[in-house]
Amino acid sequence: MSAAAETHKFQAEVAQVLHLVTHSLYSHKEIFLRELVSNASDACDKLRFEAIGKPELLSGDSDLHIDISVDKDARTITIRDNGIGMSRDEVIANIGTIASSGTRKFLEALSSEQKADANLIGQFGVGFYSAFVVADKVTLTTRRAGDPADAGVRWESTGSGEYTLENVDNASRGTSVTLHLKGDEDEFLQPWQLRSLVARYSDHIGFPIRMPAEKDEGKDAEWEVINQASALWTRPKSELKDEDYQAFYKHIAHDFNEPLAWTHNRVEGNQNFTSLLYLPSKSPFDLMMGGRDERKGLKLYVKRVFIMDAAEQLLPAYLRCVRGVVDSDDLPLNVSREILQQNRNLEKLKAACTRRVLDLLDKLAKDEPEKFAAFWQQFGATFKEGIAEDFANKERIAKLLRFASTKSDGAAQTVSLDDYIGRMAANQDAIYYLTADGYAAAKGSPQLEALKANDVEVLLMYDRIDEWMSSYLTEFAGKKLRNVAKGDIDFDKLAGIDADKRKEVEKEAEGVVKKLKDALGERVRDVRVSARLTDSPSCIVLDEHEMGLAMQRLLKQAGHDVPASKPILEINPAHPLLKRLESEQDDARSADIALLLLDQAQLLEGVALEDPAAYVRRVNVLLTGAS
Repeated sequence: MSAAAETHKFQAEVAQVLHLVTHSLYSHKEIFLRELVSNASDACDKLRFEAIGKPELLSGDSDLHIDISVDKDARTITIRDNGIGMSRDEVIANIGTIASSGTRKFLEALSSEQKADANLIGQFGVGFYSAFVVADKVTLTTRRAGDPADAGVRWESTGSGEYTLENVDNASRGTSVTLHLKGDEDEFLQPWQLRSLVARYSDHIGFPIRMPAEKDEGKDAEWEVINQASALWTRPKSELKDEDYQAFYKHIAHDFNEPLAWTHNRVEGNQNFTSLLYLPSKSPFDLMMGGRDERKGLKLYVKRVFIMDAAEQLLPAYLRCVRGVVDSDDLPLNVSREILQQNRNLEKLKAACTRRVLDLLDKLAKDEPEKFAAFWQQFGATFKEGIAEDFANKERIAKLLRFASTKSDGAAQTVSLDDYIGRMAANQDAIYYLTADGYAAAKGSPQLEALKANDVEVLLMYDRIDEWMSSYLTEFAGKKLRNVAKGDIDFDKLAGIDADKRKEVEKEAEGVVKKLKDALGERVRDVRVSARLTDSPSCIVLDEHEMGLAMQRLLKQAGHDVPASKPILEINPAHPLLKRLESEQDDARSADIALLLLDQAQLLEGVALEDPAAYVRRVNVLLTGAS
């Protein structure tokens, strides 16, 4: 006998999700079936895992399955599983509340230009609410495995701001979701349509998905299985088509886009495991924001039993974009995260999975450069983290890096380190690069002038991570990597200038150098004639091992204390502004020009000026000739 129903209000975020889902997702309405079947599959997976330690949870009903039925008269679709089920508290926690830390990001994304992007539904575990795309009322009845028969719970809502909750006697184990379809959703009352959707989106589900067979004359309908009902990764590759792999990817990644590429392997020997690993074609919008801490890209199975989302144990963080499954024959079925951290086989498994992904990327770079370029555009910035994080594969990772350069076409990152070495001049013994806050800043940097004038290629690194990454990438293929904005570089050798001519230029500039040192005082560590500049009047230079200015800014923005450092100012004595300073007799104007040279050099490096108003005044004085 049911107790009186209680009415509860949805958590504010749930109400927002429901509103956005029901009012935004006009395309891909069939997503509801994929998501509800996927939830039912997860419930069966969880019961199968818990039953390893507590076989009594199956209570004589060990044939786990998912049933789909239609009642045309009542205009309902019911998706039922005999999996783990939910307790009353779990219903409130899982459906009345969204606890995921990614919920706010989901709402912001769905509210913005991406609001019609249905694949966001599954990314944050809110796939249940897709039921309201086609239904004006949803009824869920559930009982957790192991709970008594009178511990059933019925949840019901019309998708507005509240839901009802009541206890139910004699509820079956598992969960039943009944959708009361909207008036214009008749297509989903056709059994053939549902069968077609299962074949398209859920054929790979490892549990039987059943629907009533066509009724024979005078007989009750029987249930028939309408999917393969075997784990896709266990099937021989010869039996699988691209469409099978693509459908499975969409299931595990909750993504409507096709995967970019995949690798499916069975390893037997010291370790026995199967891996099916995918590269997505599009980056999740939160990959950089929270992806390192919220990774669920790989699912761990042991002997076909789902154990956990274990991406952090199976792949390094720089490969967190990868989706897929790993199924081990060697790990214990009762494995936990704590046990995984101490398991020797796991490091070997992680190393093997990492090699498989790098092999796949190598193959794309060699045989399908367009696909590799697509991967790099989406995931290049996170992949660069591997230079610092994965010492064992550092050389392989470095070969896969791509950059813009002074000899490439625009901002596209297409130049490999091997490409660069292949174009090096005979008298060049280092790989030169420059880091900056953006492509335009890098391309227009005065630090490049002498090198470009002498046809020396420079890699342009402008991703936020590049300053940090480059501190770990100091050598490749026997060639040193040198930041053109740091330390002493033998520009004269590259330009073919003899030492005597350089000394002559420095001797002639002694007067203007002294003027600058006197005017700038403690603001700079040194002032010297530059071999880097041909057109610009000045630039900032750092010591070779000093923290870059871009990294200093990032650390300050993150609230870290950064040791104070004074820059070196390099000047171009041939520039008219330096000639003006050299001939200037007024001390105040000399000071203004000196400070202006330093301010301009700092601005070009993205340094925020301490006194912008004073900078503007100096520029105006110089332009107008006023005192």
